[in-house]
Amino acid sequence: MSTSVAENVLPPKGKPKWLRVKLPTGKKYTQLRGLVDKYDLHTICTSGSCPNMGECWGEGTATFMILGNICTRSCGFCGVKTGRPETVDWAEPEKVARSIKIMNIKHAVLTSVDRDDLKDMGSIIWAETVKAVRRMNPETTMETLIPDFQGISNHLDRIIEVAPEVISHNMETVKRLTREVRIQAKYDRSLEVLDYLKKNGAKRTKSGIMLGLGEKESEVIATMKDLRKADVDVVTIGQYLQPSKKHLPVKQFILPEQFKKYEEIGLEMGFRHVESGALVRSSYKAHKHIH
Repeated sequence: MSTSVAENVLPPKGKPKWLRVKLPTGKKYTQLRGLVDKYDLHTICTSGSCPNMGECWGEGTATFMILGNICTRSCGFCGVKTGRPETVDWAEPEKVARSIKIMNIKHAVLTSVDRDDLKDMGSIIWAETVKAVRRMNPETTMETLIPDFQGISNHLDRIIEVAPEVISHNMETVKRLTREVRIQAKYDRSLEVLDYLKKNGAKRTKSGIMLGLGEKESEVIATMKDLRKADVDVVTIGQYLQPSKKHLPVKQFILPEQFKKYEEIGLEMGFRHVESGALVRSSYKAHKHIH
């Protein structure tokens, strides 16, 4: 199998060995898995079959998705259903807070589908969820992985006001591929969102990109530079994997040494944390990003 020396990639001819993961094990994982099943708790760790679930749960971190499981956008990389979302569940903030308490989560990552169908884009439920988690779990720290809320400042302000330890918004890909990968999103708007968050009081900001969609090394580095210009503190870089045959295909597998190179470049740029590796996902080692 040929390898690109310049950019350390492999053509997609079967999943490489470094993407094969062991089934999660350990006392902490087994305990949490039992609680999730017993109380019918919903985490994106389980619904998304995250390869890092065992490791994250072992460290007391879990990710919860709010505002339903149907998105108003149809991104080519995402496995979440697209369509007409269900009515907002105003009891959801308490339900999420209770799940975090039952699981005894030390650091919670909250994310959501896009809700362009709502006047507030779902930002009110977002803020209420953070407040409910804080009331019921005062020792739990939080990261909010938010949509772009179409860049509307009033909606972003609601997240800033409830002051989660980290506010994250993912770029997902490089500028050239954004229209193909994130059909209704805009590269510059996402940068503006991250810039606005930091300038208006966000404690720490974070973003993530996927590799393997046909991007070039120079484009990845350009994206990282754009994120630094927006004063983003933390960046995650991982391998894109195709959720189904209906989604965008994997165009290349990035070698471990290339991920390491991006990590070194990012740290030289001034990011406080860079998580770069084939199995890295947005919430990977999220508890470390608050310090």
